[in-house]
Amino acid sequence: MTFQRARTEEQREIRRQAILDTASTMLDEMPVAAVTLNELSRRVGLAKPNVLRYFESREAVLLELLDQFLQDWLAALDAELAAGVDETLPMAGRATAVAEILGRSLSGRVVLCDLFGAQGGVLEHNVSVEVVTRYKRTSLQRLATMTALLQKHLPELGANATLFCLQAMVMAGALSAYSTPPPSLRAAYEAEPDLARFHLELKDSLEQALTATLLGVLPRS
Repeated sequence: MTFQRARTEEQREIRRQAILDTASTMLDEMPVAAVTLNELSRRVGLAKPNVLRYFESREAVLLELLDQFLQDWLAALDAELAAGVDETLPMAGRATAVAEILGRSLSGRVVLCDLFGAQGGVLEHNVSVEVVTRYKRTSLQRLATMTALLQKHLPELGANATLFCLQAMVMAGALSAYSTPPPSLRAAYEAEPDLARFHLELKDSLEQALTATLLGVLPRS
């Protein structure tokens, strides 16, 4: 793909979206850590300085994708919770159902979990105050959306719903790192099966962690 110089706002938006689409495709093929600005530039057909006209850094590209993926997930989660939570169940039963749905839904979105894992330690570095402030403002909106979804099915959570939502995203990011070991570590696990106890299946681990956390923040009867 090659581009002529963008001269209109519409053309600039096309370039910008092409960069995001290309980065998204790369994330389907490789972990966040392997996505480089050089390879992104090559694939999108723009010189590196031209990519930087639209995004100030690799991290700025990935932060915008993280927000897009999070927004898409929350839209899907609304329907998943509505279909999977029996509102007639007692509090503990609804909490278990919510945690299972969250674990299943998040584990099916490996790229989103990988981005969660990279957010604090990588993606929020090498970006300007303007970019990270804009991202955090948007994140507050996503957090409010997720909080409202949980409170709809577990009103007993009250103010703890926001804390739990933050913890859920952090856990998804942390556990994803242990569920996708690099080739050298996979080889070590195969050579010494006893070492494989450090490997965690994302879906099962998330469901267990989310269930324990959610039941822990619910009010005691």
